[in-house]
Amino acid sequence: MSEALFINVEVDQSVAGDVELAKKLAEVCPVDIFHAGATGVEIVQDNLDECVLCKLCMNAAPAGAVKVIKLYDGGAVLS
Repeated sequence: MSEALFINVEVDQSVAGDVELAKKLAEVCPVDIFHAGATGVEIVQDNLDECVLCKLCMNAAPAGAVKVIKLYDGGAVLS
């Protein structure tokens, strides 16, 4: 369960196990929300509210694979 107040991030299960994508997401995220784990993409829960809505993760992943959810905006998905 996330303790984030403002932002949540979801990675589609179809790509969550992709280690190369995990490395790419970890590299592009300026606030370290993503970690490249041995089994794929891991979300660093403590960093979620640091998200700056830059969309770099969304651009690095296949279309629709990463969703940034604005909890402060009724759960609106960043597009």
